[in-house]
Amino acid sequence: MAPSLFLSFILRHLLLILLLLLLPHRNVLTRAASGRWDFLLSNIGISAMHMQLLYTDRVVIFDRTDFGVSNISLPAGNCRNDPSDTALVNDCTAHSVEYDVATNSIRPLMVLTDTWCSSGAVMPDGTLVQTGGYNDGDHAVRLYKPCTNNSCDWREINPGLTQRRWYATNHILPDGRAIVIGGRRQHNYEFYPKTSPGDTSYKLDFLVETKDPKIENNLYPFVFLNVDGNLFIFANNRAILFDYVKGTVVRTYPTIPGGDPRSYPSTGSAVLLPLTDNAGSAEVLVCGGAPNGAYLSAMNGSFVTALDTCARIRINEPNPEWILETMPMPRVMGDMVLLPNGNVLIINGAGSGAAGWELGRNPVLAPVIYRPNNPFGSRFEVQSSSTIPRMYHSTALLLRDGRVLVGGSNPHTHYNFTGVLFPTDLTLEAFCPSYLDPNFKNLGPRIVSPTAQTKIGYNQQLTVLFTFPDNLNRDASIMVTMVAPAFTTHSCSMNQRLIVLSGGNVTAADGRSTYQIRVMTPSSGNIAQPGFYLLFVVHQDVPSEGIWVQIS
Repeated sequence: MAPSLFLSFILRHLLLILLLLLLPHRNVLTRAASGRWDFLLSNIGISAMHMQLLYTDRVVIFDRTDFGVSNISLPAGNCRNDPSDTALVNDCTAHSVEYDVATNSIRPLMVLTDTWCSSGAVMPDGTLVQTGGYNDGDHAVRLYKPCTNNSCDWREINPGLTQRRWYATNHILPDGRAIVIGGRRQHNYEFYPKTSPGDTSYKLDFLVETKDPKIENNLYPFVFLNVDGNLFIFANNRAILFDYVKGTVVRTYPTIPGGDPRSYPSTGSAVLLPLTDNAGSAEVLVCGGAPNGAYLSAMNGSFVTALDTCARIRINEPNPEWILETMPMPRVMGDMVLLPNGNVLIINGAGSGAAGWELGRNPVLAPVIYRPNNPFGSRFEVQSSSTIPRMYHSTALLLRDGRVLVGGSNPHTHYNFTGVLFPTDLTLEAFCPSYLDPNFKNLGPRIVSPTAQTKIGYNQQLTVLFTFPDNLNRDASIMVTMVAPAFTTHSCSMNQRLIVLSGGNVTAADGRSTYQIRVMTPSSGNIAQPGFYLLFVVHQDVPSEGIWVQIS
């Protein structure tokens, strides 16, 4: 090799080494394994249309009462007698179950009225408040107070709502109440619990303006509490910032470029990206959906390719604009899960068609990780594929150990296991992101304190003690995150929220393997609504197992 060529070769390689050394520590897993799948249960008795993780590490799962006989019986000979049920008046099978994460087991629950396409939120005391549905359940409020002795079950208030709520969205407010927004032919909102006899429903013109003829395309609106206390509400292809106290629109956002719908039944998904206490930090990401006309085309047997774009917007900027990014593949009916390290998992869904009975085709088996802090153009990474199609009525949610629980898929009007393109699915599986790979076990922290179920206040210093299998790399990044688990159904993850706590440097706590970091808890209920959160310590993108804390 000529001297000049040899010198050029050496310089190029030195430059490459220097660039690798300068890469941010938070990107350590971008070159790691792409996750794995664990099969959990072959038959939970029902299809997981709705799911919510509770602070007991139990997951409440339910579908609808009028699918007919399920594959799990109610205990002790109990039966549900419902003269208004459209499938079965006397039903001795369950349509809701509780999944125990620790024992990988289920037990049947008794839900009384039809929960089809309903919504939910967890109240500050940990009680799941579940609202609406279909038929005799469309005005119902159902309460599920968690327990660990297998004695808890659904309790129902019917009517508990002033309006019919079918395909509506729930969101927890800073005062601990839930707001219930929209639903089929409901261009209004209401609150639960009610504060007075006159606390009724209130008009929301935005839901009239975003309704497409014959399709709607504004159901299960995406709702996020902004850091200023107002609600970001997205429906169809645009959004508003809404002052729910005064009932006024604070600002109107531009239409997403291209104008294609992203709400049910042209179902995309959305998340509020990780928050800090910085008022300008709120960003919303909306991914996937179906192009204009795709739903009607699917109804006529033509399945249009889904959207392959995500749209991202900083909602508090003076002149906010949507920025489009291209996903590795198109996706409709996908779910988006905030991971403890601040990344977003995009999972489930179809490559063509729309949401609805038999309207999806080309299942998307490979999840995608979206890294919001990476440079534009390098944020997506395709993960290992599942073998199970998760089509219409699929769900996914984060567990305390960092896995993502995945279930559901039933695009039929009843349970249908044979002779169909996508049979009713009663299985549960878990996607394990690459941070759970054994190769990164030595990077994972373990929280020593606070202990589980600790109550914390707003705007306080919190000392978090943690250990490592190996000694800590003092130059590595450490962050503490709080995650509010979502009520998930129909690609809408209600109340999902991740806060990155601000804090100082990591210091040694005992001179050996225990370390501490002092962080500030969220400043107010506008940042973190009161209730239960999962607290994680994250080291080089690898989270600890979470612990439950309650902020009030």
